[in-house]
Amino acid sequence: MINATIASNVRAHRAHRGLTLDALAARSGVSRGMLVQVEQGRTNPSVSTLTRIASALGVTVARLVEVSDVPVVRVIPPEQAVSFEMGESRARLLIGADVPMILELWEWTLAPGEHHNGDAHPAGTREMLTVLSGELTLTVYGGDHVVQTGSAALFTADRPHRYANRGTGETRFIMVVSEPREADDR
Repeated sequence: MINATIASNVRAHRAHRGLTLDALAARSGVSRGMLVQVEQGRTNPSVSTLTRIASALGVTVARLVEVSDVPVVRVIPPEQAVSFEMGESRARLLIGADVPMILELWEWTLAPGEHHNGDAHPAGTREMLTVLSGELTLTVYGGDHVVQTGSAALFTADRPHRYANRGTGETRFIMVVSEPREADDR
């Protein structure tokens, strides 16, 4: 079901912007072949792939995985959050919006020794997170920053970054991504 939803939404957003598959591939850095698989619902794209496609289309990842239009108030029950499995780790997109700015609320669980490399977001993108349990090593601008349970961090996410669990227990954190809308015709 989710692959079909993503396929339909990517096709619709690409068509709305008048982009060819080649143009979307160039903007997103995702290969044309992968885009074809995504638009045909034949693959379960990774968080990084969805993030790059969404950014190139000027929408949130939430917009690509949602089934219906956004009402004035939207309550998402836990079973409707979209999960991405990465080894023993998991990221859940709890909710997102793309008007007037792109906002996403994520819940992450990193298994001991696992990490996730975040791609650079568009200029002006900020991320903030708080660690619910464990210890998170956040690498930004080549520097490591240890965020302990109960602590929070805010950073500019317009270049590659990494979330890592270097501890022996599970690390859980909540993250908000805030990306400005671009003033172009995307």
